[in-house]
Amino acid sequence: MKKILPLFSYLFHPIFIPFLGVMLYLLFSDVYFSKPQCCLLVFQIVIITFLLPMTFFYLLRVFGKVDTIMLSDINQRKIPLLLQMALTSILIKESVTIDRFPELFYFFLAGLLSTFMAFLALYVKIKASIHMIGLSAVTFFVMGLSIHNQTNLVFVTAILFFINGLVASSRLQMKAHTLKELTFGFLIGSVPQIVLWFLWL
Repeated sequence: MKKILPLFSYLFHPIFIPFLGVMLYLLFSDVYFSKPQCCLLVFQIVIITFLLPMTFFYLLRVFGKVDTIMLSDINQRKIPLLLQMALTSILIKESVTIDRFPELFYFFLAGLLSTFMAFLALYVKIKASIHMIGLSAVTFFVMGLSIHNQTNLVFVTAILFFINGLVASSRLQMKAHTLKELTFGFLIGSVPQIVLWFLWL
C-alpha cells in the first residue's frame, strides 16, 4: 500500500481538479446542455486550467523558479498561485459566467477565494495542501449540487471523501505535508464552497 499511495498524489493533482469539477457538473446537473455546448465548455476548461498552466510551469522551470510540479518549496508557490488566480478570474469573467453556468461560476469563484487564502498563508510560512484544497472543493461542490438538484449523490460524495483520505495519506507518506497543513488545506478548500452555497442553492 505504501508503494501505491504516492500514485494518488499524481492522479488527483490540483491541475486536474477544474476538469473533474466540470465533468461531475455535466454528469449530475439538472440543466440540459447540447453536445456542442458541452464540448465547448470542456475545451475552454482544458485550455485555461490545464494547457496554459502547464505552459507557464514549463517556462518557470526553464528559468529556475520551480523544480517539480508538486511545488514543495513555499517560495516556489507564489508565482503559480498568482497565475492560477489570474486564469481563474479570466475563466469566470469570459467563459464560465454567472448567466451561463451559475453553479460552476460559484464553484470557480470559491476556488479563487481558496487560492487567495493559500497565497496569503505563504506570507506567514503556512504551506496549505493544494491537493486538499482542490479535492475538498470538488467534494463540497458535489454536495451542493445534490442539495440544489434534490438528487441523491451520497454514494458519489462518499467516494470523494474516500479519495480525500487517500490523497491525504499519500501526501503524508511522501512527507510533502504535515497533518496541520493537510487540515488547513481541506478547510480553505471547503469553507468558501459552503459559504457560497447561500448564493446558489
